Amino acid sequence: MTRAASNATKTIPILMASDADPIGSGHVAGLARPGGNITGLTNINPGLSAKRLEILKEAIPGLSRVGVIWNPEVPPSASAFKEAQMAARALGVRLRSLEVRGPNDFEGAFQAATKGRAGALTVLSDSLMFSHRTRILELAAKRRLPTMHQQSLWVEAGGLMSYGTYFPDLHRRAATYLDKILKGAKPADLPVEQPTRFELVINLKTAKALGLTIPQSVLIRADQVIQ
Repeated sequence: MTRAASNATKTIPILMASDADPIGSGHVAGLARPGGNITGLTNINPGLSAKRLEILKEAIPGLSRVGVIWNPEVPPSASAFKEAQMAARALGVRLRSLEVRGPNDFEGAFQAATKGRAGALTVLSDSLMFSHRTRILELAAKRRLPTMHQQSLWVEAGGLMSYGTYFPDLHRRAATYLDKILKGAKPADLPVEQPTRFELVINLKTAKALGLTIPQSVLIRADQVIQ
């Protein structure tokens, strides 16, 4: 949506409510100094990939191998995968890259996860993954693989857990940007903000189906638990 608006005008102010990669996409020159006619909020925060692995390892004691389903052609996913690789080394977890570029790659990715003896999966969502989330979750359930996600919608659909940006907070903060712009502030002078509020969501129904008992130390930190 931001790209379409950017292609339409270089002068009218454009407000991003939750852009995934404003720098990589070329929408802004930098977070502190956007430069052009675009500003707002990004839903990406460095360190989230590491936090997801930490939570996943704590939730599944003994976890040593994690498969990562991701699309290498999507810049935010590529960045998140690199972060996950660094975090995995520090946590003593072996990552298995499961690249998906199109709908026909899902079955092969899950076969590779099984062959690589992955004990769980983390899914780096993009438009492709999200549009096929039902299929991804069905394949995970079929192979009894716990999944970690970036957004709570996946957990509501049957994924095991998610840790990521709390989007309602971004939308509320976007209203303050709109107010400033309407009062004459220039987007170039308004720094792009990163998320500051995050949520952990756990689906206990899915955990039970997988035969998992989520430790109390993880459950008490959850912002939402789906029974």
